[in-house]
Amino acid sequence: MSEWGGALEIVPQVAEALAGRTPIVLFESAVLSHGLPADVALHTVDDMTRDVAEAGALAATVAVLDGRIIVGVSPYDLPRLTRGGVVKIAERDLPAAVALGHTGGTTVSATIAVADLVGAPVVATGGIGGVHLGADRSWDVSADLPALAAHPVAVVCAGAKAICDIPKTLEFLETAGVTVVGFQTDRFPFFLAVDSGSPVPRRIETPAQVAALMRAKRALMQRGGLVLANPIPAPAGLDRVVVMQAVAAAQREADRAGASGSDLTPFLLAALASITQGASLRANAALLRANARLAARVAGAIAATGQEGSARYGS
Repeated sequence: MSEWGGALEIVPQVAEALAGRTPIVLFESAVLSHGLPADVALHTVDDMTRDVAEAGALAATVAVLDGRIIVGVSPYDLPRLTRGGVVKIAERDLPAAVALGHTGGTTVSATIAVADLVGAPVVATGGIGGVHLGADRSWDVSADLPALAAHPVAVVCAGAKAICDIPKTLEFLETAGVTVVGFQTDRFPFFLAVDSGSPVPRRIETPAQVAALMRAKRALMQRGGLVLANPIPAPAGLDRVVVMQAVAAAQREADRAGASGSDLTPFLLAALASITQGASLRANAALLRANARLAARVAGAIAATGQEGSARYGS
């Protein structure tokens, strides 16, 4: 055991996968605690888990339950994350959550920190956090971005959440040295829409190329992660202008309500669902499943090359 002692629990099936180089994909759990309505979230995570299994990999949700970081939350415990009283846990919050016995959903930043710790090279999510609209006044920049610069994990996402300033988010990622590639696309996705209007720095075509890229990053001793931008399947995507208008309306609601800090993103996502009459929820579920399927293929390609994560736990 490392200094984490009994605070970190890797369930047996996950431990076996990590030890045997079985493909594994970690899920963040803030989508359950603060992202989607409970019924939609639980159904979507169940679908994602099945999609990953059908692609030959193991899915494992990361969360904090009663002060213990769990890698591979049981389906019986997942509903706990949708109830009142759970907290939203970013990377900086992990020590406090452990010390104070909290239960909560892990954001992308916390999930990739745990992935790095246990040696899991791939995380699937919906959209990463980014530089928020109006950040020149609020300084609201997601903790996901510096975490991506610190942990050598591949994060499969539909770009950054639509509530973010995409050009500024891409600038931040460039400055931080995070590798950003589009999967079979030249355009950076817009979360709920296929195209944000911004190009991706690089395009990649196959999971095998992702595995080769991760191997090259390791050989060059780059600690930073990889953003693998996977556009929402076109039939499920919303029109970009519609998304932008809905985001503007949601931001006005947030301003009137005084929503800020860690409460802002959940507020905006809920407002988007209301403004779009549920269309954003359906799109969110579709992109989450698409990202899980691609993440499983990437995990399989990485496992086939014999690569592992950093596996710092217990070192």
